[in-house]
Amino acid sequence: MNTLATQAAITPIPHTPAALIDHILTNFHEVHRRELPELVQLARKVAARHGDHPLSPGRLAPILESLQAELLDHMRKEEDVLFPMMRMGGHPMIGHPIARMRIEHDDHHTRLEQLRLITQGYRLPEDACPTWRALYAGLNKFTTDLMNHVHLENNLLFPQFARPQAG
Repeated sequence: MNTLATQAAITPIPHTPAALIDHILTNFHEVHRRELPELVQLARKVAARHGDHPLSPGRLAPILESLQAELLDHMRKEEDVLFPMMRMGGHPMIGHPIARMRIEHDDHHTRLEQLRLITQGYRLPEDACPTWRALYAGLNKFTTDLMNHVHLENNLLFPQFARPQAG
């Protein structure tokens, strides 16, 4: 089930820049800040308790920590630079920070692919403990949320500030 489509059925996605920014801040930035530290802790616990299991995602915590640092930095740049520019109606140089955010979005996608590979597509062993199950459920939700977050920015928000090319 597509979470964005499900979410849109419940709460329409706003299209004006200010309302869309508020939606992104509330439904994604705040949620990522709250959930990522919990996922890192769960990954550490699973690695410590089940490191010898053949399906153990032992390298997961360091990748999540790196992703967390990158995402926090990315969101700070959006909140401190890009979103204020957008709330003021844009800026002649807005294309540069938008281009940078798009590159970082691609980097986030690469990290998500690493998570999928390490977890074998979030495939749990039959003997997975509740912590391991919570970790993979949380990672699955986080992946969907981040993909929806990036989709809203890349396909709904950023195009509103694209400058026509001289031809």
